[in-house]
Amino acid sequence: MKIIGITGGIGSGKSYVLNLIKEKAGTFVIEADKLAHELMQPGQVVYENVLATFGNEIITDDKSIDRAYLRTIVMNDEEKLAKLNSIVHPAVKEYIKKDIEEKRASGDVKFYVIEAALLIQDNYREICDEIWYVMADLEVRIERLVKDRGYSREAAEEIISNQPDEEYYANNSDIMIENNGSQFLLEASLSLLFDEIKDNKPLEL
Repeated sequence: MKIIGITGGIGSGKSYVLNLIKEKAGTFVIEADKLAHELMQPGQVVYENVLATFGNEIITDDKSIDRAYLRTIVMNDEEKLAKLNSIVHPAVKEYIKKDIEEKRASGDVKFYVIEAALLIQDNYREICDEIWYVMADLEVRIERLVKDRGYSREAAEEIISNQPDEEYYANNSDIMIENNGSQFLLEASLSLLFDEIKDNKPLEL
């Protein structure tokens, strides 16, 4: 079983790439952000630790954590953000490690794909056989954020500027996947990559 990490900056189109990857036979995809949301549900250890750190004001009427409100608390406070990340990220990573072993033991999964915005920063290199960086031109990313998410151009530029640059991702990844809008080229690139993995060839793109 090959373990592949997918990462990239906001607006690079990681979600679209993941949707294409999910169609590949024998592929299992896990998204760190969605998993974090699940682990923050009542009864989970992350829920209890987040609650103990940030207090009852982050709880909604149904006892779930108000993630939007929690986001506003940590958004401009690096210390609080670091506390939240120190609770959530290790729990997510530990869950993924255990899940990998279960999937490997089952023998049903050929490609285990992990998507995480902070894949590199959280040292998923120790887990992954390969790290794939989904990249797109700056203008393409800005346009996507404005069109698809409703950001102003200024807000989109600020968000992107606060993330690691292309050089950082490139230096810490094995494969760069260009996603500037051509569905044909993207599908062809992914098919080539998965064919090379199946044939145990060196990964090149």
